[in-house]
Amino acid sequence: MKMKIISVVGARPNFMKIAPFIRAIERYNQTSSGSHGQNINHILVHTGQHYDISMSQAFFRELNIPDPNINLEVGSGTHAEQVGKTMITFESVLRQEKPDWVVVVGDVNATLACSVTAKKEGVKVCHIEAGLRSGDMTMPEEINRLVTDRLADLLLTPDKISSENLRKEGVSENKIVFVGNIMIDTLEANRAKAAALNIDAICTDNIIGKRKHNSQILKENYYGLMTMHRPSNVDDPAVLGPLVDLFCKEVANEMPLIWPIHPRSEKKLKEFGLWETVSKTVNMILLNPIGYHEMLRLNMDASLLLTDSGGLQEECTVLGTPCLTLRWNTDRPVTLREHGGASVLVGNDVEKIRTEYRKSLASERKPMRPELWDGHTAERCLRAILDYRKPL
Repeated sequence: MKMKIISVVGARPNFMKIAPFIRAIERYNQTSSGSHGQNINHILVHTGQHYDISMSQAFFRELNIPDPNINLEVGSGTHAEQVGKTMITFESVLRQEKPDWVVVVGDVNATLACSVTAKKEGVKVCHIEAGLRSGDMTMPEEINRLVTDRLADLLLTPDKISSENLRKEGVSENKIVFVGNIMIDTLEANRAKAAALNIDAICTDNIIGKRKHNSQILKENYYGLMTMHRPSNVDDPAVLGPLVDLFCKEVANEMPLIWPIHPRSEKKLKEFGLWETVSKTVNMILLNPIGYHEMLRLNMDASLLLTDSGGLQEECTVLGTPCLTLRWNTDRPVTLREHGGASVLVGNDVEKIRTEYRKSLASERKPMRPELWDGHTAERCLRAILDYRKPL
């Protein structure tokens, strides 16, 4: 008996989550057809939601992901446009390929669109990274998560808090499988390669040109790292302006602050007349978007991370990097300090950021590994699919 699985990636974070799952399938197919006597025919579909083709291709190469079998080339657009285009094109793929399973990851528009389409076509859906909740319905990702989890036949959760979220929503127990965090599989698989990179070399080719910075300080691992791109932080000059003042005049005054800058953030800084301030701050090291290994290397030895990214909160927990999360809520509470993690929520409140910044610099680095964040989640994901029995 053979099984056909279609896995879907849409935006950049999905690539890190699907890479270990693909490797798990490859290993399974190499071991005498597996204990279930099945070979798995795997098809990778890239919706093209992340429309910077060169960046997408770089991520596939960097994480050793095979080229997608199918690219839907959905491109940019409003949420409705992306979801609609994805559903139309993915429907044709399903009718042609007739898979047994559609596997979706994360919470991007492709996750929602492909889940809905699969269920309408009678195809089973597995959601890797199910059960995450922020409680914030203004976040498109929260809507995507809620709809996907309501439809999915198999919900694979990264932590026990997520499993409990699903139970509280009335999801039947036989649909929920606690497997651990698949992002940590990617971290562990790439840790050695990242560690071999030179921090100073990563920072040399920056946006402003060959900006001089104190390489000795970088070598002594005393630097801050920042990512910030969410509309709540960058779309309002009344919010972004005070944040820029804090980062440039206080944080970068005490240590080099490395900022791989998102195109959205760069656009808003220029639109609001803040670009000159940022670009002329001597200890502010502005980088174009960097690869996974470069970001992991920087995070490994940073004294502090400021971020509004979900995945980086998880990395900081395992690496022990003190993390100030520039959000008022998180869908990953297991990463918070009150649960033993490395992150604290500071939103975009300058005073709160300043206070927690001081506390973080005075605190010791404490790596923490939640249950099943062990680098073997992908294997458990595949086993859950193979062992699935449709409820009577």
